[in-house]
Amino acid sequence: MTRLTLLAGATALSAPFFVALPAAAQQECGEVSITEMNWASAQVVTATAAFLMENGYGCDVAVVPSDTVPAVTSVSENGEPDIVTELWLNSTGDAYERLEEEGRVVRVNEVLVPGGVEGWWIPTYLAEEHPELTTIEGVMNNPDLVGTFNNCPDGWGCRVVSDNLIRALDLEESGIEVFNHGSGETLATSMASAYQNEEPWFGYYWGPTVPLGQYDMTKVDLGEVKPDVHARNQNPDTENPGVSDFPAAPILTSVTADLADREPQVVEFLSNMEWETATMSSLLAWMEENNATAEETAVYFLRNYPDTWSGWLNDAARENLSALLQQG
Repeated sequence: MTRLTLLAGATALSAPFFVALPAAAQQECGEVSITEMNWASAQVVTATAAFLMENGYGCDVAVVPSDTVPAVTSVSENGEPDIVTELWLNSTGDAYERLEEEGRVVRVNEVLVPGGVEGWWIPTYLAEEHPELTTIEGVMNNPDLVGTFNNCPDGWGCRVVSDNLIRALDLEESGIEVFNHGSGETLATSMASAYQNEEPWFGYYWGPTVPLGQYDMTKVDLGEVKPDVHARNQNPDTENPGVSDFPAAPILTSVTADLADREPQVVEFLSNMEWETATMSSLLAWMEENNATAEETAVYFLRNYPDTWSGWLNDAARENLSALLQQG
């Protein structure tokens, strides 16, 4: 069963949408393997990329279930899979950079822009009512308007950074209570409950995630990103925490050097394939609200964002997918 068939059957809405392409219309492309990481946004990326490679470029695509470290290890030891996408660079240590230095992999794009986002947030309705709360100075000068800081659960990396920021800012001295959540579920629930009741909420969150797709949130300006300060804040035992905003985490698509030589048109496509992080959060929210699979979410994306993905393709692939574009 081809991925085209799987996608065509993913949802009743897609039944008239996908039409099999005659083999003669497709470009020359051989076998290509791509990772499918074990989290939702990566699965949506892979389902979308595989469909476009198969039906725009005529590739025979093999999807390889993986995770960050196993994917990098497999490329290092076996020279495959050909494509590693949604690779969070801050989770690879120096193993990935060694592969680049050895010329074994090529970084072709950042698949999410501006990347993985982290920060302290308030609901946009609160920011519109009280624009002074869009900076950390304004928040600390008006503790009665936010009340509580919703902190990360113990054991998370963001908890270490946020704890050090709390110390560096003397946040609690300003009158803001810090609530340390016991799990990611309670952190998300606190945001949802506040938003649904249009109540104040102030706390840490990251994206792409379902809550940042469901709820319109405004990032509080913590000041400039200072890499050396942020690095210190990642140490739970640091004696001199400082104030730095959270830098965006680079999230890559990389390919093996062999694929770069073998399938330059596919690599060109991958170098164009990118989502805004906020768009991916919206897709994840749609996925949860509709209890959808990654393939169904790819169908939804392809149907509703043709102006985005058509720009990733070359002319021949765009022609192969012209029926899909017309119905989009």
